[in-house]
Amino acid sequence: MGQTIQILKTATVDNVTMFDTDRSITGQDGHNYGSALEAQSNETFPSQLAARLFEADSSIENVYLFSNAISVARVGGWDDVSRTVAEFIIRNFFVVYEDNQG
Repeated sequence: MGQTIQILKTATVDNVTMFDTDRSITGQDGHNYGSALEAQSNETFPSQLAARLFEADSSIENVYLFSNAISVARVGGWDDVSRTVAEFIIRNFFVVYEDNQG
């Protein structure tokens, strides 16, 4: 139940990857998180998504969300595995459970 978020485009420069999605995660205010603890201290959708990203990858050092864009900085840069994990978390953020009823 819940609808997946489509990632329309990604771009990586140095240690930052920008994920452009098909829906807004925030309003017109940006949300910046420098640690998992900071993200976990709030219960908004942007903070919950940031917390999940931090929890999944200990090399993530910053998450910035603005409207439908998510910018994630990662110590040591990005590889295919780390990008795939981040994409999975973003894509399934609004999925509460899988409907496996045939």
